[in-house]
Amino acid sequence: MRGGEELDGFEGEASSTSMISGASSPYQPTTEPVSQRRGLAGLRCDPDYLRGALGRLKVAQVVLALIAFICIETIMECSPCEGLYFFEFVSCSAFVVTGVLLILFSLNLHTRIPQINWNLTDLVNTGLSTFFFFIASIVLAALNHKSGAEIAAVIFGFLATAAYAVSMFLAVQKWRVSVRQQSANDYIRARTESRDVDSRPEIQRLDT
Repeated sequence: MRGGEELDGFEGEASSTSMISGASSPYQPTTEPVSQRRGLAGLRCDPDYLRGALGRLKVAQVVLALIAFICIETIMECSPCEGLYFFEFVSCSAFVVTGVLLILFSLNLHTRIPQINWNLTDLVNTGLSTFFFFIASIVLAALNHKSGAEIAAVIFGFLATAAYAVSMFLAVQKWRVSVRQQSANDYIRARTESRDVDSRPEIQRLDT
């Protein structure tokens, strides 16, 4: 009988030891959902955005800004050079910023950062790029020396201005739609909460 008790005690100690060793083992199965391990593995191109008007305009803006920047970089002599430097800065900045936005939108990376209002960000970028490209193109047209590279830069500068202007118009419309949807959702949420309070008098008693 005692042997059976000793055997039971030994089995209890063995099971508790295995539980302790299992708890302290570094090779524990993780309970983290697989869907949360997103990282960069879920990247995919969004063909609908690239086929849409905003996507095509964004691609055209990047290409035109790059060509304008290349044209201005081929100019070896200038006097005065302020207009050339200003155009160079505007075309390079527009190419970089618009290129980053194109990558974010075409790969749906902007959905992973919902804290940023991307519609408003795109609207601000297109508005500033339209204004500065227009000013830089006018200044370069007034101060150039009629060389082929300068004329080409001015032409592509105005083309980029037109592309950004059309994109700004579409971005304004999209931003207005998003604002209306947000206000409508807030109104529906407020109405739903008020109906819940009216249908539950105990909440009113607690409030009073």
